[in-house]
Amino acid sequence: MNALISVSDKAGVLDLARGLHALGIHLWSTGGTARLLQDAGLPVREVADVTGFPEMLDGRVKTLHPKIHGGLLARRDLPEHVKAIEAHGIEPIDLLVVNLYPFEATVAKAGCTLEEAIENIDIGGPAMVRSAAKNYNDVAVLTDPSQYEAVLGELRASGAVSRETRFALAVAAFNRISNYDAAISDHLSALQPDGTRSAFPGQANGRFVKLQDLRYGENPHQSAAFYRDLYPAPGSLVTAQQLQGKELSYNNIADADAAWECVKGFDEPACVIVKHANPCGVALAQDALGAYRKAFQTDPTSAFGGIIAFNRPLDEAAAQAVAQQFVEVLMAPAFSEAALAIFQAKANVRLLQIALPPGGDTDWARGRNLMDVKRVGSGLLMQTADNRELALSELQVVTQRQPTPAELQDLMFAWKVAKYVKSNAIVFCAGGMTLGVGAGQMSRLDSARIAAIKAGHAGLSLKGSAVASDAFFPFRDGLDVVADQGAECVIQPGGSMRDAEVIAAANERGLAMVFTGVRHFRH
Repeated sequence: MNALISVSDKAGVLDLARGLHALGIHLWSTGGTARLLQDAGLPVREVADVTGFPEMLDGRVKTLHPKIHGGLLARRDLPEHVKAIEAHGIEPIDLLVVNLYPFEATVAKAGCTLEEAIENIDIGGPAMVRSAAKNYNDVAVLTDPSQYEAVLGELRASGAVSRETRFALAVAAFNRISNYDAAISDHLSALQPDGTRSAFPGQANGRFVKLQDLRYGENPHQSAAFYRDLYPAPGSLVTAQQLQGKELSYNNIADADAAWECVKGFDEPACVIVKHANPCGVALAQDALGAYRKAFQTDPTSAFGGIIAFNRPLDEAAAQAVAQQFVEVLMAPAFSEAALAIFQAKANVRLLQIALPPGGDTDWARGRNLMDVKRVGSGLLMQTADNRELALSELQVVTQRQPTPAELQDLMFAWKVAKYVKSNAIVFCAGGMTLGVGAGQMSRLDSARIAAIKAGHAGLSLKGSAVASDAFFPFRDGLDVVADQGAECVIQPGGSMRDAEVIAAANERGLAMVFTGVRHFRH
């Protein structure tokens, strides 16, 4: 048996080569990989000796030769193929080990030039991988160090790599080539004539890995599956570990994402309850139990069958409280042993453990999407994700009355919540908890009314509350509704043609109002 090894990432390759040599498999290699194996005392045949043709053009041409591709592509079950390679002195290659030039890592570096990007586009590697994968009936192709141990294990056990494994390796190889080519296309087609890069490439190549098939989609007559980004952000929903419960449904996942994205944005202990993609209760407290009790108080009716997320480990006390209601999905960074024991009696409850993102200077390090995508008829809408954070210093007080320090805290809390409520969004808050949430109405006035109605149904007073509106008030009537309900301060983007009218109304009603200059539509 012959194995051709040519890798950019040398991780694990020496152990693999030693294992192959111990099994009597002949090693072929190129360039730096050959030198590495030779320095380790392993017998290696240079590809140039196999082809009778030296490497040239600074290594751009070394494996692009019939004696390599003939050895990879020849079908052993076709006598004419076997005769052809024998006639031309071509030896069959049974195992190919290749990983590609690090194009993705190169272009991810700050200041990467076009020349650097081009020089890290692998040509011979992908060509060999495609040849070997196409001929998987006879050739095993390894494209990632994580595959080495299992393949060595099969070779040691039976002297061969099973057909099932060869096919799986071939699929992984074609996926790797697809992702590699997509990365090149994304990078190069985003380059502008002046050398800068657009956030939106000329061709968008989505790269996603299927995590699981789902029972059905939003409705039982729809089929569905769950995919993750090729390189998921830390602390994102796709990194969750399901500890117990039924399989997640399409709607569970969509709602869980809304809850998790909201709750991880708070530094204080927080609880978020989501129903149909909208927060119906959000609260801060000294611990998980306190946050849950306040969040549940906002809208107990909607919380039934909801999705609950915490940004702190779930302890026994919080678990006992949550277990009193019907919950579909419960998320937290960790669960105490006592909390897990409580939910063992509720086997259908889906428990998801998600490590919070480590944080840092980038959105990715904070577990955020960089891009949002929405499917439309035969097309996509792409936009940079709404990762805009608002600092207290950015607020512009536009009324005669200044908000108090406590009101500013409530306004900032309300603003964070409103970002995750479907437009048009109106959110009443006080004391670090939501009091009424109006979501998804065609009229901002109706959202304000609904938020007040919900607060009334929950027996919560809106006197002295803070109100957030995800977009500006187009008329004073919406402001009058929240003032009539007892609100004393408002946070909104501003920017309406009638801002002066709304500001005058706030002054007339004795409200403090601040403008953010930022809008948070969520459609």
